[in-house]
Amino acid sequence: MTEETPGFEEKPDVPSGATPDDAAEAVEDSAQEDATAPAGDASSQKSAGTAGLTAQLDQVRSALDERTADLQRLQAEYQNYRRRVERDRVTVKEIAVASLLSELLPVLDDVGRARDHGELVGGFKSVAESLETVVAKMGLQQFGKEGEPFDPTIHEALMHSYAPDVTETTCVAILQPGYRIGERTIRPARVAVAEPQPGAAPAKDEKKSADEESGAPEEG
Repeated sequence: MTEETPGFEEKPDVPSGATPDDAAEAVEDSAQEDATAPAGDASSQKSAGTAGLTAQLDQVRSALDERTADLQRLQAEYQNYRRRVERDRVTVKEIAVASLLSELLPVLDDVGRARDHGELVGGFKSVAESLETVVAKMGLQQFGKEGEPFDPTIHEALMHSYAPDVTETTCVAILQPGYRIGERTIRPARVAVAEPQPGAAPAKDEKKSADEESGAPEEG
């Protein structure tokens, strides 16, 4: 039985008859193999660690994208809510103002009649003008004039007649002025209307017929 001598490392096998140079090369090859094996294991561990970090980074990015999308959706919903609340607030205000001014229309009618009859004098005149100034600041606008075409969306015809000097249905008298706030009509203008005489030809056609009968050349 061969006993191993303590303190001596196992040497690589060297063929018999090998030269000292061959023995040195064998020792170097053995050392390189010993050094290469741990390096390969470290490289494999490093690759596995990099793959794990990449997977974690992808998960973090995915979670961040989801949270960003949620935040954007909440922000859009909040903006829509603010716009809806502001629109409702404006609508409620307009309705309240229109209701208040509707109650003042009879007073404004009295002021208008007093002005037409020359009775708007003294302190009554000052009060009436102050009232008209206040309602104008609140957005109240008066409309309705004699001679304008009749529009059923803003006019209410209380009287009807025929007239030879009109070519379309026309407001010939304003019985009560109309009032609006912005695009909202509080009260239509109450008017008397006149229509062209039945069977009456327009003035232009009458002139054309007269020119044809007289043989006069038509104007270019």
